[in-house]
Amino acid sequence: MREKIILICEECLNRNYTVTKNPQKNPTRIELKKYCKYCNKYTIHKETK
Repeated sequence: MREKIILICEECLNRNYTVTKNPQKNPTRIELKKYCKYCNKYTIHKETK
């Protein structure tokens, strides 16, 4: 079953995105390069727990 996770910006530490992932196929934490509207640029967003 897929679970909801929250992505947090590395630079400004704002929680910008919610996504789903399959923990059986990807047990590690997700890192994606996404747009942050607070930093006004593309930054790395990490999964929070």
